[in-house]
Amino acid sequence: MKLPYSWLQELVPALPPLAELEPLLASLGLPLEGTEEVPAPPEGVLLVSVTRATPIGGTQLTRLELDTGRNGPKAIASGAPNAVSLQPGTMLALVTPGTRLGDTEYGVRSLQGVESWGMAASAKELSLGESAAGLMLFPAGTAAPGTPMHSLWAADTVLDIEVTPNRADALCALGVARDLAAALDTPLVQPPAGPAAHGAGEIEVSLPTLGSVIQGDPTQKIRLGSDYFVARTVNGLQNGPSPLWLQRRLLLCGSRSVSAVVDVSNYVMFELGQPTALYDRRDVLNDRILVGRGLPTGEVVTDLLGQTHTVTDQDVLILDGRETGVSSVAGAFAQTGPQPNPGVLGIAGIVGAAHGAVQPDTHDVVIEAAHFDAVLLRRTSTRLGLKTDAVFRYERGTDPTLPPRAADRIAGLLAELGGSLHPGATVAGKPALPADLSLDADYARRLLGMQIATGEMGSLLTRLGCTVQAAGEHLTVTPPPWRIDMNVPEDLIEEVARLHGYANLPETLPTLRVHPDNAGAERQSRERRELKRAVSGLGFQEVVTYTFTSDEEAAQARSERPNVRLKNPLTAERTGLRTALYPSLLRAAASQPAGTERLLLFEVGHIFPHSGESERLGLLLRGPLAPDTYRAGVAGGYPAFRGLLEALAGTLGAGLEIRQLRGADVPAALHPGMAGEVVWNGVAAGWLGAVHPEIADQFGLKGETYLLEVALPLPGRPWAFHDPSRAPAAWRDLAIIAPASVGYGQMATLLRAQAGPLLKSLEPFDVYAGAPIPEGQHSVAVRLTFRAERTLSDAEVDPVMERLITAIRAQGWSIREK
Repeated sequence: MKLPYSWLQELVPALPPLAELEPLLASLGLPLEGTEEVPAPPEGVLLVSVTRATPIGGTQLTRLELDTGRNGPKAIASGAPNAVSLQPGTMLALVTPGTRLGDTEYGVRSLQGVESWGMAASAKELSLGESAAGLMLFPAGTAAPGTPMHSLWAADTVLDIEVTPNRADALCALGVARDLAAALDTPLVQPPAGPAAHGAGEIEVSLPTLGSVIQGDPTQKIRLGSDYFVARTVNGLQNGPSPLWLQRRLLLCGSRSVSAVVDVSNYVMFELGQPTALYDRRDVLNDRILVGRGLPTGEVVTDLLGQTHTVTDQDVLILDGRETGVSSVAGAFAQTGPQPNPGVLGIAGIVGAAHGAVQPDTHDVVIEAAHFDAVLLRRTSTRLGLKTDAVFRYERGTDPTLPPRAADRIAGLLAELGGSLHPGATVAGKPALPADLSLDADYARRLLGMQIATGEMGSLLTRLGCTVQAAGEHLTVTPPPWRIDMNVPEDLIEEVARLHGYANLPETLPTLRVHPDNAGAERQSRERRELKRAVSGLGFQEVVTYTFTSDEEAAQARSERPNVRLKNPLTAERTGLRTALYPSLLRAAASQPAGTERLLLFEVGHIFPHSGESERLGLLLRGPLAPDTYRAGVAGGYPAFRGLLEALAGTLGAGLEIRQLRGADVPAALHPGMAGEVVWNGVAAGWLGAVHPEIADQFGLKGETYLLEVALPLPGRPWAFHDPSRAPAAWRDLAIIAPASVGYGQMATLLRAQAGPLLKSLEPFDVYAGAPIPEGQHSVAVRLTFRAERTLSDAEVDPVMERLITAIRAQGWSIREK
């Protein structure tokens, strides 16, 4: 959430400098994600008054005649969409000749016969905001024509504050200021209060009286949709540009200016944390509003941006009162039946409808300030894919007592803009007030591990807005209504620690007694750390990806479709739990910048196939490991990938064997001619090989990509210590000629089975194909190591070699003599 430093300083006059404020916010659980220095407009940007706006025929330009003050009358040509409708007296920001914005210096130039004296600017062109949709406009009389804009629009620092989901009260300037004032033990300046309502309002409001329990809700709470609703009216408005101070605040908060009436509603949301809605009173038929659920599923609502949304009977809606004699949304529809426009003013707490939206010619408005059910709104917004500033606050929970204050504040600001405020207000329902909590001070001290006086606890909680009654070591605490996250005594203890300062908590070593049932519980995490350290040591970079996937991604990767589905997926790309790890690695590889020559990624994560949840290790290699200067294919490709796996096995002290896979045994993700089974310590653990070209194309991966996926934990083997043999080893080399389809693994299996106990190890040291080896065959040279507790003689080793040669020839293979 973005807030300007100047706004916080207005509410907390004793606010420390930014260098001291940053650690203070962090200690309060509101750390800064970043800060931005927003400069004032350059000196050459002036506030000028429009005297006339004339379209230039045959073009999309508008000739603007301006009163620039001491520089006299001037004219410019503007292509902004809002230039053609400017009324005399409207003020705008003019970049005068000789002024530099960024790398561009502006001057006088001729456009369609107009000697354009500088340029009328948008907020983005002045680096004051992101909106470039039109010129920055201000009400007539904002300043004398020719006033430098920087004299009214000072430089500021914008704080980007990280607000956790439980601290919905901190999603506004007042909420952050409350915490700062409490931490500094300094007075808080409350925002101005609007004129309080006296008497009944002009709008009749009907709230739902019968609620229901949502299926799957563990609280079994009966939900109405809205339990508190306030409506006020302001008439006689002249809608137009917002005052300069209001636009400045909104732009610094990362919002944009729409119009004076709409901006007031947004401003109060950033100030107090209460989302509101304003309706054109012409569309609030019969001066009645219906709130609730019951519009039949399938009804289409068009929002104020022109987007259409299909609602269900579980969505909370705001309807006008076009049908008399009914008091509910369902009743209104039952009486009218299907119709193109069922009179929807908005999807409650989420977005306003086109029907009822404030227009440039709106003069009379209805103010809505309400408390809506957070669960119902979250379900609706998630289903519709709508995440507005309003629902961002409502779904986290807002102060249930705030609607009257917000409605009064908006009414007062609209009155300042020239509106005529009706003194009354319509109040429907009543707010749910927080329950008292009982706090044992001794329990709090035990939980915190430090001695804090009971009186100090009460003082800290009082500074946060709580009402505290003390009776010895017992405190009865009523949380403030804006702190909906204070529900149990432990929440109060957390607040005491937060305000007292986590840094002041003593450092003590806890007394740990390991239960026999937990002996060795750390083994699995230790093995994971050792595995990750070994993989990282080989040059792989760890990635942590989403465990969510979609049917489309599973089809692209030829993996099993997700069988565990999310009821409320965040996006269409994450609708279920993944069933394999390698699609996540392929997606990570595809997201790398173009031109990445070498990529080594690994992930340790869980998958959720039909067979049940399991943990996997995945490796991915793209590109060469080193310059290909020795021999083609050695610096990269499959040999390099297999070599990395062999190095990993050596680091972990494991036995490794790769068995070639063919036919139906080849995983769908791999190339049929380059796939192998990973046998770890004699147990099949997974597979490795080259990604199937069609899958690589689906993910946009050019060139060969190699994958490995093995199940965790990796099979172990018993460890034993043996004294090194004092007797020397005997070595023999053997070159076997076999069909090219016969791999080393098959040869090694035969040699181990026939050699007997004297064979301690064997390893290949050369592979050759070509003359004089027959076509379609290859020669694999193997070194055999024999050892015993005594020095072996040729008479003992030679019979073993003869037995091996006989077994080799029995397979139809031969021995290479030279």
